Amino acid sequence: MFDRKALSIKSLSHRKNGIDISVVSSLVAAKEVIIDERIKRVARQIITAKANNGAVILFIGGHVIRSGVQKYLIDLMEKGYISCLAMSGAGIIHDYELALIGATTESVAYYIRKGQFGLWEETGRLNDIINQAYLKESTVGMGEAIGRTIEHGAFPHKSLSLLAAGYRMQVPVTIHIGIGYDIIHEHPNCDGAATGALSYNDFLKLASVIQRLEGGVVMNFGSAVMAPEVFLKALSMARNVASQKGQDIKRFTTLVCDLHNLPNDFSKEPSKDSSAYYFRPWKTMLVRTVADGGKSYYVQGKHSDTIPVLWTAINDAEDRLKD
Repeated sequence: MFDRKALSIKSLSHRKNGIDISVVSSLVAAKEVIIDERIKRVARQIITAKANNGAVILFIGGHVIRSGVQKYLIDLMEKGYISCLAMSGAGIIHDYELALIGATTESVAYYIRKGQFGLWEETGRLNDIINQAYLKESTVGMGEAIGRTIEHGAFPHKSLSLLAAGYRMQVPVTIHIGIGYDIIHEHPNCDGAATGALSYNDFLKLASVIQRLEGGVVMNFGSAVMAPEVFLKALSMARNVASQKGQDIKRFTTLVCDLHNLPNDFSKEPSKDSSAYYFRPWKTMLVRTVADGGKSYYVQGKHSDTIPVLWTAINDAEDRLKD
């Protein structure tokens, strides 16, 4: 076994950060000419889902937080347009560091040469939050535990924290961990049992929200593996229980926004001989899970563009309903 006590852990004050809070965008409506018709359709379905108590689930990759769209997502949470926000372990690290020091992201190429990549004292305190919650609360999730700490703690930039916003507004923020994926797993204070338990609680919370997905919406911005894989299993669980009650979870909408160049017709999954077959959001979220009555949309673009466009489209659709 590797002796983690031998590690040299340094303060974040010694780290060169790749981005800071200057990257965070203010709420500015996108111009009408650049709002994709597909996103308009999804926006209308989100409003319908909210009105009918259908779930609206947003999966995000860590890069979404680094794109500076926090204010857009928090505003959607405040307005009730996100029922659950699901992210990977990278998400909690970026969110926590930005809230704490107003900066995040290190150069992997630079710090891996020195054997210092990920070994930062303040970031490692996330493990303490997880461990303490594990000992005290059997059903708490990782997102709730960290969000509560940020919301009630001395975090100068907590207003930009998605985790704190979720805790404050009681919107589930679920964290889906792979052991060894994240820098906090390098640290001596990482407890695999605690990490696994809290992330599994979040998985069960997500599955519970998916039970309300009929007529709802699932979106994936920038998660190539976590989102499609976690969604697939949680949907299977929800459908299993629903079928026993004579109910369906079939008619819902999916939206995937990423940089991949998909064909206009993505209604069939690509051949196994194609590298595109291994882009899991395509076959899982755009084809397989909506095959029995759902609708799917794909929009190519950067998160710093597509999320403001989605936010604008929802607000525009909301305003039209009021007129």
